[in-house]
Amino acid sequence: MQVTDIKQQVKREGRYSIFVDGKFVFGLSENALMTSGLRIGLELTKDQLASYKDAAKTDKAYSQALGQVARRPRSEWEIRDYLKRKDYDPELIQEIIAKLYTGKWLDDLDFARRWVETRRLLKSTSKRRLQQELKAKRVSDDIISQVLEEDETDELAVLKDLVGRKRKQSRYQDDEKLLAYLIRQGYNYGDAKSALVSEDA
Repeated sequence: MQVTDIKQQVKREGRYSIFVDGKFVFGLSENALMTSGLRIGLELTKDQLASYKDAAKTDKAYSQALGQVARRPRSEWEIRDYLKRKDYDPELIQEIIAKLYTGKWLDDLDFARRWVETRRLLKSTSKRRLQQELKAKRVSDDIISQVLEEDETDELAVLKDLVGRKRKQSRYQDDEKLLAYLIRQGYNYGDAKSALVSEDA
């Protein structure tokens, strides 16, 4: 068997199609191709071809995972779930996770800090809601506790600001509706009730 052609893929920049005996057999990223030793005219045994195919599968999974974390920070669970939905086997998923940690693309502590920071900038979010969101991303309880302890946001000030903004909307002129909204946002009943009382003080 012989490598008969190596072509850059049209729809996927940075990826190359490998042809053996005139037929497409697998694709590789540019980095993987450069380190593979593959070249047009290279003779391959059946075992060598199988080995290259395995490497190509790993390379594809890593490229896909890298694409996910490049778009925005992800938790480890998010990447595991993504790869699982792509039907990769557990051993390969673990290998990809390890590579992402080595390349510092994955870090649940950094992810949680960024999540809290972003949510604080975009929206008046309670610590309880942030805790729920991070739990949904399967971030460990220890990391969640650490990150929320580091967060120096004045929770009551955020709550009062939220009340002030919601009061501008006609549907939240009613105290009971606004109180129910605040509780849904993760604020406890006592703090939410106090914020409504203090705005009239």
